[in-house]
Amino acid sequence: MLTRRHFLKSMGGLGALGVSTTAYGFSAPVVRLHVARYDLSPPQWPAGLKLRIAAIADLHACDPWMSLDHIQEIVERTNALKPDIVVMLGDYVTGHRKVTRIIPDAEWAAVLAGLKAPLGVHAVLGNHDWWEDKAVQREGQGLPSAGRALEAVGIPVYENDAKKLYKNGHSFWLAGLGDQLAYMPARRFRQLRRIGVDDLGATLAKVTDDAPVILMAHEPDIARRVPSRIALQLSGHTHGGQVRMLGWSPISPSGQQLAYGHVKMNCDVVVSGGLGCSIMPFRLGVPPEIVLVTLGAGRPAVA
Repeated sequence: MLTRRHFLKSMGGLGALGVSTTAYGFSAPVVRLHVARYDLSPPQWPAGLKLRIAAIADLHACDPWMSLDHIQEIVERTNALKPDIVVMLGDYVTGHRKVTRIIPDAEWAAVLAGLKAPLGVHAVLGNHDWWEDKAVQREGQGLPSAGRALEAVGIPVYENDAKKLYKNGHSFWLAGLGDQLAYMPARRFRQLRRIGVDDLGATLAKVTDDAPVILMAHEPDIARRVPSRIALQLSGHTHGGQVRMLGWSPISPSGQQLAYGHVKMNCDVVVSGGLGCSIMPFRLGVPPEIVLVTLGAGRPAVA
């Protein structure tokens, strides 16, 4: 059975692709930075409320592939988009060992603290943020180090929580789901009833009126259970497969439907291609990207 790990390792070392293609694949995580723009008007979204959302996913901070200087460039590019709100969709820590340095959480968090938006910067954690905290995995409780680092610089971390926000006399809810794969490595230490810390019901129970809801969820898989009460789900995790050819990702951990881009399910779903890499520092056909979603723009989506 072909896994994403085996596929990416094969692609990374495949000389048959030629030197130029291989060089591009390994250089893309460092030198390219794309802005993926989506103009959406979900039926749940009120007329007259235009909201610009910048989304950052899957940094995987490490040298040399996602250095502090590169993160600073991402911060500056994001701020230059002048979003109303910034959401960060998890996986801040490195996801592979092909690195020269694992950047401590406090260092990358200090750079991300430079993100600015009138309605604030908000975050959820991803599976690697949980997996790389060995103490949390052993003890089965606590906020991972990545979450503590974000909160230390003033960026709130949502775990099955929701907050009401306001713009131009309109209100909406921003909800954040706990990670769906949080305790997968903990299976080495003990038996588990479930591996995730996600609780969609508890999250939506904190929404106390009929204002529209934007849901942050690291893994897009939850979209199959998200009700039409949600206007927009924003996710990362897949990296667009890290390799994408003619609109198709050979390997996607969340399935082809949720591999990348804009999908219409019970709600609008946007899956970011992310910024960094896991397993191998290699991308092809899916450059690192900042996502900019404009809600209430009245134009069709651009994938």
